[in-house]
Amino acid sequence: MAYIDINTTNVPDERGYFGEFGGRFVPETLVPALNELVTAYEDAMKDDAFQQELAYLQRTYTGRPTPVTYAKRLSEKLGGAQIYLKREDLAHTGAHKINNALGQALLAKRMGKQRVIAETGAGQHGVASATAAALLGLDCHVYMGSVDIARQQPNVFRMKLLGAEVIPVESGSKTLKDAINEAIRDWVTNVRDTFYLLGSALGPHPYPRMVRDFQSVIGVEARQQIQEMTGRLPDVCVACVGGGSNAIGLFHAFRDDQSVDLIGVEAGGHGIASGQHAARFADLNISRPGVLHGTKSYVMQDENGQIMHTHSISAGLDYASVGPEHAYLRANERAFYTFATDEETLAAFQTLSQTEGIIPALESAHAVAEVIKRAPQMRRDQIILVNLSGRGDKDLDTVIQALGNI
Repeated sequence: MAYIDINTTNVPDERGYFGEFGGRFVPETLVPALNELVTAYEDAMKDDAFQQELAYLQRTYTGRPTPVTYAKRLSEKLGGAQIYLKREDLAHTGAHKINNALGQALLAKRMGKQRVIAETGAGQHGVASATAAALLGLDCHVYMGSVDIARQQPNVFRMKLLGAEVIPVESGSKTLKDAINEAIRDWVTNVRDTFYLLGSALGPHPYPRMVRDFQSVIGVEARQQIQEMTGRLPDVCVACVGGGSNAIGLFHAFRDDQSVDLIGVEAGGHGIASGQHAARFADLNISRPGVLHGTKSYVMQDENGQIMHTHSISAGLDYASVGPEHAYLRANERAFYTFATDEETLAAFQTLSQTEGIIPALESAHAVAEVIKRAPQMRRDQIILVNLSGRGDKDLDTVIQALGNI
């Protein structure tokens, strides 16, 4: 059995479109590199040796399968649905990002690209990229906004310790959007010998598809695990959504199960009315279809089409657009999207820590915040499966600043 089955859905089409979203909007310089990447990826997915090597590393290095944990005390506290956590926080490097980074790094090596570049917000994709590069002997350069560098110092040190060069980005809002801008500029300049190891389910075709496929292991495992534990599928799957890689990784295995609601949780920041958030689907006055970083999706933009500044307490959700497959799922009413504010997220961060002894990433705490709202409204015989996309040690400085002495 192949580790990844690429023939699992009819989207995207051969041009990389998920309905009206997706595609490829890039300088002509990058078209040959993207065509080369499409060919290399499709060849790799058909190659048993590549799939076996990836499966072996995911099992013996990443630590897959990650478990599903029944959150018994949280379920009892909320008094409604039974809550289960898919524990991506237990994967090597502490988050789901390693699934995709390892797959793409293997592909880079297969293509003969010795130099890899990556972008990062929360730092987890940067750490995962640096980790995979160290494992495979690749040269790694990570672009990171200076605002994110300041709030994610532990991950910055980890990347450097792993041998990566961390390049501060001082332009724009100095966050994830700007890090992606600089990574793309680097790629355009060094396209012949450089592989862009993009971290989320966005960017030009084939990245949204490729990242989804590498992250689909989350949902494949969770679907089997929850059935073994409970005898049936969950009623609801919940995941946080920035670019959307952890969510699409979970959702993909359940997309044909109409009995399972798929809920993505965006960053509500200081509230929708404040304008200081990253909830692309919550305020369609400022978020509408547009092109950012090579793909068409919903983009937060002003009346002149200029990209708006975003805010989230979590660096990984602080992004003005969203992966095109999420826009497609929303348009087809297969997935639904809500948001959690910074305040709700911090409360969820504490609640999960104190009821289950699990300190979540602030990104993941957005999903937990939605569970805290939703579970009490459900019956006790219903099941929520939430993707705990990462662990929270990277966020302790941010939480200390926000909460002081708890």
